[in-house]
Amino acid sequence: MSAQARPAHGFTVPQIEFAGVSKKYDRLILDDLNLSVAKSEFLSILGPSGCGKSTVLKLISGLTPASSGRILVDGMTPKNARETMSFIFQDPTLLPWRTVRANAGLGLELERVPKEKRDAQVDALLELVGLSHAGKAYPRQLSGGMKMRLSIARALATDPRLLLMDEPFAALDEMTRDRMNEELLRLRDEQKWTVVFVTHSVAEAVFLSTRIVVLSANPGRVHADMPVPLPIPRTAELRMTPEFEQCVTTVSRTLWEARSA
Repeated sequence: MSAQARPAHGFTVPQIEFAGVSKKYDRLILDDLNLSVAKSEFLSILGPSGCGKSTVLKLISGLTPASSGRILVDGMTPKNARETMSFIFQDPTLLPWRTVRANAGLGLELERVPKEKRDAQVDALLELVGLSHAGKAYPRQLSGGMKMRLSIARALATDPRLLLMDEPFAALDEMTRDRMNEELLRLRDEQKWTVVFVTHSVAEAVFLSTRIVVLSANPGRVHADMPVPLPIPRTAELRMTPEFEQCVTTVSRTLWEARSA
């Protein structure tokens, strides 16, 4: 697993391109970031706290502009490409006064999709994430894993081609987190979206990703670009294999090096 290797698994068509991108707030957060993400990749971003991982997602989504450099998403500026993507945050940000069904269909309501079509799409989404039985429940009645599945359903309602995920499973216990990782890959196999995923967990990044980028800190730069040479589809049993453990060890060592870079 080479720290400098290029994307594997045959991904060639760029969906996201960063060219010489820098971002400054009160200090320089990202500096001269050059990065491309191909269609259908699952890219995870790791790095020390404060290295700009979440900022990368905000730049892709257009929530904040680059200070310099160029960003293209599907050949467009991030602002013009917003309809092609959905953003899932660490907090599910569900509306507590709306039922599971109403939360799942919020984006469709905002897009003024007719009720009959909206109801059919919500039915399909809840079936997809395993929440058909909970349509009349409210967020306070859901477990942490169920809330995150509902957040994913809401994000998928607008049929995105790109999913941005900022530590979505960080607040879950390890067993639930592992199960949600498996569910996420199942959904991706069905839906075929590109994913850019931020996490602090090396094991989670290795299990989910086709490729991992490690950022160094102060300011954030690409320290390593690493394909994950593990079989697809991924299964729970993969976590027990020597190959998985070796990948986790290699990425952990690279992350430690990035902290010292």
